[in-house]
Amino acid sequence: MTTSRAGRHAGIVTLLLLVLAAALTPTSSSAAGGWWDPVARPAPDSRIGVTGEPFRGTDSAGRVRGFVDAHDHIMANEAFGGRLICGRPFSAKGVADALKDCPEHYPDGSLAVFDFLTNGGDGRHDPVGWPTFADWPAHDSLTHQQNYYAWIERAWRAGQRVLVNDLVTNGVICSVYFFKDRSCDEMTSIRLQARLTYEMQDYVDAMYGGPGKGWFRIVADSAQAREVIEQGKLAVVLGVETSEPFGCKQILDVAQCDRDDIDAGLDELYDLGVRSMFLCHKFDNALCGVRFDSGVLGTAVNVGQFLSTGTFWRTEPCTGPQHDNPVGLASAPAAERRLPAGVEVPSYDADARCNVRGLTELGEYAVRGMMKRHMMLEIDHMSVKTAGRVLDLFDSASYPGVLSSHSWMDLDWTERVYRLGGFTAQYMNGSEQFVAEAGRTEALRDRYGVGYGFGTDMNGVGGWPAPRGADAPNPVTYPFRSVDGGSVLDRQTTGRRTWDLNTDGAAHYGLVPDWIEDIRRVGGQHVVDDLFRGAESYLTTWGATEAHRPAANLARGAHATASSAEWNPVTSYAPARAVDGDRGTRWASDRSDGQWLRLDLGAVHRIGRVTLDWERAYATSYCVDVSADGTNWRTVRSTTDGDGGLDTAVFPPAEARHVRVVGLTRGTRYGYSLHEVGVHAR
Repeated sequence: MTTSRAGRHAGIVTLLLLVLAAALTPTSSSAAGGWWDPVARPAPDSRIGVTGEPFRGTDSAGRVRGFVDAHDHIMANEAFGGRLICGRPFSAKGVADALKDCPEHYPDGSLAVFDFLTNGGDGRHDPVGWPTFADWPAHDSLTHQQNYYAWIERAWRAGQRVLVNDLVTNGVICSVYFFKDRSCDEMTSIRLQARLTYEMQDYVDAMYGGPGKGWFRIVADSAQAREVIEQGKLAVVLGVETSEPFGCKQILDVAQCDRDDIDAGLDELYDLGVRSMFLCHKFDNALCGVRFDSGVLGTAVNVGQFLSTGTFWRTEPCTGPQHDNPVGLASAPAAERRLPAGVEVPSYDADARCNVRGLTELGEYAVRGMMKRHMMLEIDHMSVKTAGRVLDLFDSASYPGVLSSHSWMDLDWTERVYRLGGFTAQYMNGSEQFVAEAGRTEALRDRYGVGYGFGTDMNGVGGWPAPRGADAPNPVTYPFRSVDGGSVLDRQTTGRRTWDLNTDGAAHYGLVPDWIEDIRRVGGQHVVDDLFRGAESYLTTWGATEAHRPAANLARGAHATASSAEWNPVTSYAPARAVDGDRGTRWASDRSDGQWLRLDLGAVHRIGRVTLDWERAYATSYCVDVSADGTNWRTVRSTTDGDGGLDTAVFPPAEARHVRVVGLTRGTRYGYSLHEVGVHAR
């Protein structure tokens, strides 16, 4: 499937690259003749700084080995209008063309506006990239290319086996940024980035002698990923992280898309090879509310929210242990000057930490659409309200396809993600912070038998580990061996610049192996071992998502009776409305405690899961009972802290023909009301 797609996208580009490769002077590494060495690498080019054969195959239990970067942005230079991230991950013209600064950064960075907005100072820097790289890439430069193909190659050679390339952009940032050379339409940018990722695959293939021969392999399913990894190559997964997918922005709370737009958008992304995505990012949209940014950046993003939607973030007290990031009151003058005259960023109460916006009706339609297509959903950047509803939906269907790829969900969700069969990765923090957070969740990983991942977010305008210093305890010493023991890594050199993690920090993707070595020296081998199991755990989640099939709802059309039903001359709230398969209908009881709804499944079944989709009139205290004969009942779920929404009761399988929901205490002044009740084998 990858080869045929590569063929479609290669065309003349691949032919020209093959001709170019044949004319290039082989490097000294290619003379070694290993399968991992290119037939001809462009010259001059970056050095890799790795010797030894990359490992192939699986472990003794048939599991793949290797690291997973669950969140990277290889093609972000094509986003935000094309001039926010400077430099390219590859160029047919060679490294000097790929690794050069944006035109407006010359001669001294005076017009590097985003540089000084994000990094302080005046933005001035030496813009020259190849071959000197005096000032970039750097761990604290957010506007320069970090994903040059040869740097990614170094990470692959050192043991990375899965890389998620999130196609990313933001139409509002594009529209307000001073420099751009293309449209700000988000889907146009996503299409371009997808195409260029395939062209990068072709570019690498050309060095190795033709289509399918390179180490950079875009994969469309988990089985294909496993095949690629067993060959010792890098499986590249396409994801999407954008603020208004399918054009689903909202203006003054009015959605600018519909269900047809969502279906068409999901189909198009799937055809492009996208298998995971975010539904909201930075700004509230027509699908969901977001988890806030804090501090100066939070204020700037909130301004962008207003410019995009006509509304600022709105907060409310949180109702559970999870909470969104505090918005804060920090001033961001450069951003605030973009607001219309007389409009100011509102202040926020310190005890109101949660976004009032959750998953909308359209958002729920999009989530269910992703489930139908067996896609994985990223819950990072979702508000607590949004993420909670998504997890409720996944719980109700036992759907495993949930990801947290770079530390942007409330950490109290972690076990719930693992319980579903999902996957989590930590942001590329400094080694000490990374080790501390890995330790906090280690017991959970052990309990669920899962590995760990990292999300570099390179080219993602986030900042990366600063140098610990040459005098820090347990510095990285060069050369060092890869985790599998088969390769030796020395300091990485590109042009006339050599980087050292101890003194330069994680300046670009080629220093990911050095950062992992730093984690080993700071935290111990067991932390890195968890990371080395990450690729297997990610693929397990993906494979389970592909294999998921909705369980039969034994309650659909069941005979339903109730203690009461609210009378209405226009519509019916009869008990049968809770089992008719239509979320637009519902059963509603009289306005008193102690009401019940009873279902007769028609025959005895072995059941283990009951779902309750409450209308706004919910129960704070209720129980779920089951019976084989309608006389002898057993309680399988009881709670006194119900909060409405979508509840899922999972219990040891029981033989039952009858299911009864008993409302004990109402959560509102109305009765009890259920859109749908589901009964499943598990």
